Amino acid sequence: MDYVIEVKNLGKKYNIKHHSGGYVTLREIITNALKNPLRFLKKKTKEIIGIDTKEEFWALREFNFNVEKGEVIGIIGPNGAGKSTLLKILTGITPPTEGEVRIKGKVASLLEVGTGFHPELTGRENIFLNGAILGMTRKEISQKFNQIVEFSGIEKFIDTPVKHYSSGMHVRLAFSVAAHMEPDILLIDEVLAVGDAEFQEKCLGKMEEVTKGAGRTILFVSHNMGVIQNLCTKTILIEKGKITAMGETGEVVHQYLYKNQGSIAVSEYKIDISKEVQISKISVIGKTDIPQSRIPISDSFFIKVEFEVFRPVKNTSISVLFYSQGERLLFSSDFDKTLKLKDYEPGKYVSTLHVPSYLFNVGDFYFDVFIGEPSIVGYDSKRNIPLEILNTNNPRSPILRGVSVGKIAIILNFDIERLV
Repeated sequence: MDYVIEVKNLGKKYNIKHHSGGYVTLREIITNALKNPLRFLKKKTKEIIGIDTKEEFWALREFNFNVEKGEVIGIIGPNGAGKSTLLKILTGITPPTEGEVRIKGKVASLLEVGTGFHPELTGRENIFLNGAILGMTRKEISQKFNQIVEFSGIEKFIDTPVKHYSSGMHVRLAFSVAAHMEPDILLIDEVLAVGDAEFQEKCLGKMEEVTKGAGRTILFVSHNMGVIQNLCTKTILIEKGKITAMGETGEVVHQYLYKNQGSIAVSEYKIDISKEVQISKISVIGKTDIPQSRIPISDSFFIKVEFEVFRPVKNTSISVLFYSQGERLLFSSDFDKTLKLKDYEPGKYVSTLHVPSYLFNVGDFYFDVFIGEPSIVGYDSKRNIPLEILNTNNPRSPILRGVSVGKIAIILNFDIERLV
């Protein structure tokens, strides 16, 4: 078998130093100093200033997998599992501690917002810089320049230094450059989460085009399970630095979402005050006001989002995006019925979304929450909150729900009138 990526016994180790001072008694100092003055002085100096304690941390261990040409491989797992470390090794940014990686072909990567961009150069200049890094000639870059700019959607700012770009604009330009430079292998980390939903759909379409049409290979790290299932035929699940599952995408995603996370009805998040807005808590509340993520189809429920604003923001929306297993986005909804963007002053807020009964069919779903300024910047987003809709059919009921075709089970009104 001719593989474009071969990973054998790959491992990456970091040495972590613990800087913690020690307490030394006077008696201990005198006794040990008299026995061996030099050894004692050296040992205690290290302990006191905290350089004597080291810990080995394996970010990756015993990695083995192969990728064929034209495959789209999803890489999923919790934060800190080692997904980004793997991509950095594959791109050559970080050397492995053990094992080997063999790659055939030209590699382009999109790992972090703005990676490879010079902040003082304009968008136009950075396109040529990135193209040169990828091995393109100036003529080849010029031929694709208009396509890159048009796809990115930032024509108005193409001659502005990228240091003035928002994170969303960075992503637009970086993805457009990487996708149009025709690499054999494209490595993408969770950068598309920064862009708006419209551009994400555009990117997914482009990735499908380059894999099916041009036969290029993609390794795609994402927390968006809808995207993973729609785009990737195979998926690798990484947990605590090791591959715990690898195979057909639907099965691996199900294992990750529902076997490992279980029925999580309340998700709490650490606050980062460096951000303008931070989501602190998301709860799924059943009709009895008790948190639950397994909802009977005949029950309505609520999704509560608690968030904190640290600096004033304008034109902001709070949205929830619903996905089903193996599907793309089902639909998204604003919490505000007025559909108007809002301004927020610093403070703590809670938004509540009421989800009616008989909206979803029986099965496994999950949702994302997004706070940001549409098409401009995403302040915060939380992904993959699991939701299971249960079949509560009553055999005696004239309306049997949960057995209809499709993912949506909403009840519509049919007016029937006899004509003759």
